[in-house]
Amino acid sequence: MDAKLLAWARAVKARRRARHPVLWLFTDDRRTPDPLPAIARLPPGSGVVFRHDRVPDRAGLARRIARLCRARRLALTIAGDPRLAAALRAGPHLRGREHPPAYLRGRLCTVAAHDPPALRRARRLPCAVAFLSPVFPTRSHPGARGLGPARFASWVRRSGPPLLALGGIDGLSCRRLTRLCAGVGAIGALDGKTRNRRPIPTSLVL
Repeated sequence: MDAKLLAWARAVKARRRARHPVLWLFTDDRRTPDPLPAIARLPPGSGVVFRHDRVPDRAGLARRIARLCRARRLALTIAGDPRLAAALRAGPHLRGREHPPAYLRGRLCTVAAHDPPALRRARRLPCAVAFLSPVFPTRSHPGARGLGPARFASWVRRSGPPLLALGGIDGLSCRRLTRLCAGVGAIGALDGKTRNRRPIPTSLVL
């Protein structure tokens, strides 16, 4: 767990008085096969985007994560399966041209965006936040160029919902983001495996 990233998120939360979580853990079935330990270390008030798309018992893992999120007061959105999101009382995480179904109306909704057209679509959706990626080079997409902080800053102004940065996010890279950034999503910086980072007191709340 990256203490510098957490401190940055707490500053953003205080400055913007944001009602949505400003710090989100994205699960990844290759980089974090078992996301439960990382989720257990997230400060209350954070969020989790469940993206384990290629696991045998996806629904079972999602149920365990949902129980843990409720116990720790974490927001949860589910990618790729709106009915599973409804069953778990979670919100949908939208990718591509997906739209939230009517039966999830009123639930916290997050959306992924990778270019201006996707941001324009996000503006028409009832979503709490949009994640723009990849902002910096990331291990999830080797060889892919990041948008960089300057382009991210220019795209923030085109966003409808609050825009969060995703891709290559850690306690150092987040400090290069514009003050207009509404938060971040991360994988490696929040998986609890990175060395030389102080442990995070679980009593802290975002």
